[in-house]
Amino acid sequence: MRRRAAVARGAVIVLLGLAAAFVAPDPAPALPAGAAAAADARPGSYTFTPGARTVAGTKGTTDAVLLDPGHTYRSSLPRNGRLYYRLRLTAADTAYVPVTAVPPADATVSATDGIRVSLRDANGASCFYASALIGAGLSPRPVTALAQREAGKALCQGGGTYYLLVERLDAEGSGAAAAPEPWDLEIAPATEPVLAEAGPTTAPRTWDSATPEPLTGTARDRSGGTGFATARPLGQGIWRTRLSPGETRFYKVPLDWGRRLHASADLDGAPGHGYVGGALNLSLHNPVRGYVDDASLGYTGAPKSAALAPLPPVEYPNRYAVPARVTSVRFAGEYYLVLHLSTRLAGTFGQGPFGVTLRVRVVGRAQAGPAYAGRAVPDDVFTVTDEDREEALTGNTGDGTGDPVMRLVAVGGIGTGTVLLLVLGGWTAAARRAHSRASAQKPMA
Repeated sequence: MRRRAAVARGAVIVLLGLAAAFVAPDPAPALPAGAAAAADARPGSYTFTPGARTVAGTKGTTDAVLLDPGHTYRSSLPRNGRLYYRLRLTAADTAYVPVTAVPPADATVSATDGIRVSLRDANGASCFYASALIGAGLSPRPVTALAQREAGKALCQGGGTYYLLVERLDAEGSGAAAAPEPWDLEIAPATEPVLAEAGPTTAPRTWDSATPEPLTGTARDRSGGTGFATARPLGQGIWRTRLSPGETRFYKVPLDWGRRLHASADLDGAPGHGYVGGALNLSLHNPVRGYVDDASLGYTGAPKSAALAPLPPVEYPNRYAVPARVTSVRFAGEYYLVLHLSTRLAGTFGQGPFGVTLRVRVVGRAQAGPAYAGRAVPDDVFTVTDEDREEALTGNTGDGTGDPVMRLVAVGGIGTGTVLLLVLGGWTAAARRAHSRASAQKPMA
């Protein structure tokens, strides 16, 4: 109790200081490094994980470089490229190898340009393959495809050497021949252990697939990050940002076992006449960056919305389902929402920026997760902590960014109504002090 009271007193003091700042504001402080990078990011730029190791893919498996789960790597993929990387996996672990490809911001692309990834055993047998395409927006943007090897499945059993193959997909007539620059890659392998005790091996048969009522209320500003590593935390609520054509922004939402996510994006209206297909794309990725679902909207200048399809609660047995949007919601952790605004808007509706509203709803009762027989790598990838929940409320990412008032609410346990009273009270007190100082300085008649 003494600690909570001390925190609350500290919150009051800081809030009064913030209120006084309304009367006599100080010069704007410098942005922290992470916020400055996001603010200065050029359309199409992508922020790679700090400290990512730079590696080169090879044309064959013989000298392929080793990738360790838990580390993030940078590489590049030439046009028409086919590159190999090597992994060492145990028989018990399920391996996930997401590959994010980043085209140059000025690249000319088609809807079917993209990448294909596959994981293969030492004999060349393919365990799994997936692709990620630019899509209808015809706008260069980061695209992510997930290769995986699932323990217990018929293919690719046993420990040993496996190979990641990354291939560039270039459509005829895309203009790539005129702009043959390589695409940058980010690779972030992870592993999931088996369960300590065997559980259900079939997907849940029923779940509420009804679309929830959209959230209403006042939106709060929250700009996104420029990569998975800098994704900005979000919780349930209505969030506002502004995007220029070509920009991509990343957010992350912590989801406990048993909880469900629903998200939609609204694009504000703009003057102009015409039509742009795939003008705004909203996509969802799971904690290992695997594709879950996406939605895009065509745009005529009138306000328009796009919503993800209803998703099931986060449960381990979802992996036994067939639809990607079900099988990918298989573990707790941070789920990523990614917004991209097509470069093609600029030609018809101007350079913007355009207002975008994200509506995020998280429902369902949090449950205890399954007991694993070992540890995941990275060890926090399938967990949600109190710190994650706090960051989702405040927007703070540990670098000083975020809403300082809401951070005090989260830490001090005080309500938003109390915050408003404190701020208003502090404002009034500061104004009275300023008036008293001015009166005291007047010359006596």
